[in-house]
Amino acid sequence: MSTSASTLSLPDFAGHSVTPDHPQYDRLRRVWNGSFDRYPALILQARTTDDVCAAIRLAATQGKPFAVRGGGHSIPGFSTCDGGIVLDLSLMNTVSVDPAARVVTVGGGALLGQIDAAGAPHGLVTPAGVISHTGVGGLTLGGGMGWLSRRFGMTIDSLLGARMVTASGDIVDCSADLEPELFWGLRGGGGNFGVVTEFRFRMHDLGPVRMGNWRYPLASAATALRAYSDLARAARREVSTSFTLSSTALSLTAFASGNTAGTQDAVLPFGQLGVPADGGLMPLSYCDFQSRNDTGAPWGRRYYSRGGFLHDLDDAAIEAMVTAAATAPTEDSEIYVLQLGGAVADMAEDATAYSGRSAGYYWVANPVWDAVKDDTACLDWGRGSARQLMALSMETNYVNEQGDSGSAVAEKAYGAAKYRRLAALKARFDGNNLFRLNQNILPARG
Repeated sequence: MSTSASTLSLPDFAGHSVTPDHPQYDRLRRVWNGSFDRYPALILQARTTDDVCAAIRLAATQGKPFAVRGGGHSIPGFSTCDGGIVLDLSLMNTVSVDPAARVVTVGGGALLGQIDAAGAPHGLVTPAGVISHTGVGGLTLGGGMGWLSRRFGMTIDSLLGARMVTASGDIVDCSADLEPELFWGLRGGGGNFGVVTEFRFRMHDLGPVRMGNWRYPLASAATALRAYSDLARAARREVSTSFTLSSTALSLTAFASGNTAGTQDAVLPFGQLGVPADGGLMPLSYCDFQSRNDTGAPWGRRYYSRGGFLHDLDDAAIEAMVTAAATAPTEDSEIYVLQLGGAVADMAEDATAYSGRSAGYYWVANPVWDAVKDDTACLDWGRGSARQLMALSMETNYVNEQGDSGSAVAEKAYGAAKYRRLAALKARFDGNNLFRLNQNILPARG
């Protein structure tokens, strides 16, 4: 039975079935990372959870690759495949806020910017990532970190419950009280266990915000970062910072929210690090701030990333970062660092599948380029820079920022004890490993 013929027999499929002869096929097959130019045999755009059930049951009979796409932002290209089936959730993108309960219900195909926009009229937020056209599903299932993580925790720390379709096409609801082991695994275990069609998140009062950005010449970056490290270490959890190092400059951003944002002293010291800097305060709303990096990460460019956790930003880490940035292969390639700590560390390490609660920072070596001819130079720089920084980093890792794939990626990210627990969960919900286009956890055997 061919894939296209099987599609015709899907009962009551309310979405769209897109084959290579469809006029929208070329648009719909594309994903954010232009390095992955793949041609699936079939794209199923689901509208309902029942559609997802039907698509999964079909995929289970085909013996072909099966990719699940929310926002299409997978760095290693897991959102697509050659010759297989892509389940596209982008039509399942409703976002509904209950301001009295401070809860937002989010479809599996929604984007981060939609949650920000829906909460804004009520002054409510859920902590998420830093690129607003990222999918909620992929970000959440890996953990989710961003500007509000120090104040409110990881995205998964605000997750109240989820509805998931298993590899057998069955619907399972989970929360702290309902299927708690699955709920534990979904919070950091990636898309290994099924397709989440609905998330419910706690929302938080944002309050006033204040932010600033400053640029320091690369020649002064090490001096500035040493002063920054001392300042960041003493910062209140309502203050979060990040920086990027390119071949020409250090760009440092500080963000404050809540009562702390009422004073300029919350962010201005990050522009006064003992060496001359350009920049200042940015008069932006929270939603505008959340989307300010969107144009720097457009669809269709070529991306790679590999990251790791640091306990602290010490001299060795600063030297390794500045040295790597000086040899960046393109002007947009960078070392990116996000400050963690605060509320992230309030949750016990074993409370969720996500690992790295004690980290002070997360770094990413992130080459960005356009031409195929530059693949080798950019990938070599990304991997080589990451190797240098990994020697200084914690053992566990964050699966969402790994541009390479293979079973060793997941094993190292979670550590042996968590990986065994996740493998047992995988065996229960996806023993045949249908959901393997991810940082894959192999089902436990025996």
